Amino acid sequence: MPDTPFPGLPPIRRVSYAMLGTALRRALADMGRAPLYGFLFSLPYVLIGWILMWVTLHTGQSYWLIFAAVSFPLIGPFAAVGLYEVSRRLEKGRPLALGAVLSVVTRQGGRQLPSLCAIIVFLFLVWFFIGHMIFALFMGLSVMTNVSSSYEVFLTPNGLTMLAVGTVVGAGFALLLYMITVIALPLLLDREVDFVTAMIVSFTTVTVNPGPMLAWGALVAALTFAAMIPWFLGLFLTLPLLGHATWHLYDQIAGKGPQ
Repeated sequence: MPDTPFPGLPPIRRVSYAMLGTALRRALADMGRAPLYGFLFSLPYVLIGWILMWVTLHTGQSYWLIFAAVSFPLIGPFAAVGLYEVSRRLEKGRPLALGAVLSVVTRQGGRQLPSLCAIIVFLFLVWFFIGHMIFALFMGLSVMTNVSSSYEVFLTPNGLTMLAVGTVVGAGFALLLYMITVIALPLLLDREVDFVTAMIVSFTTVTVNPGPMLAWGALVAALTFAAMIPWFLGLFLTLPLLGHATWHLYDQIAGKGPQ
């Protein structure tokens, strides 16, 4: 019989730096016990990365990266839910039947997860729109043969200013996305709550615990960036680690898991 999410919100504990270490240790243990699922849920990320990189290199058109911005937020939460479910089953000592795990993932399509995905995609599109506006504002009159090859224009005063402004704006959007999803995603799997409430709980958790939660966000960003450098292959290790660890962090914050 499939698990039924608990109604209502769990009690939210204060977050400590020790919780981050505990989450990572438990994630490594889960990866060792269920390596196939880490590979399975990371594979779409790696394949999409390879395809988009190949298309971008062969067409010279960087707008293909827009498809990455849309596709990753769409499949990402569902892949994350799969890893959360694996960790939850390992924690409860339940069997890791592939069909059972995948059924939990597919059932999210009829719950609140698609609505949260829509919010994520909307913010990504706004981010890209503002990015294009910043580019046009600072570089609209610059002469370049190709955005992907005219690197020298980015070293001009206008180019450096554009990079600085774009970095600050992008960091702001990335922080907002992190704040509204880091707890919301596992909460939507675990509890029968609406996506707006889940986002509010996630945002509040980060604002009440800025030190540990921002440290966790910085770790997630650093590991993800580093994993993409070697032809996206590092994602096979990084994504399962972060997926399992996020569940275990939520499990502690929600007052359920052992300390």
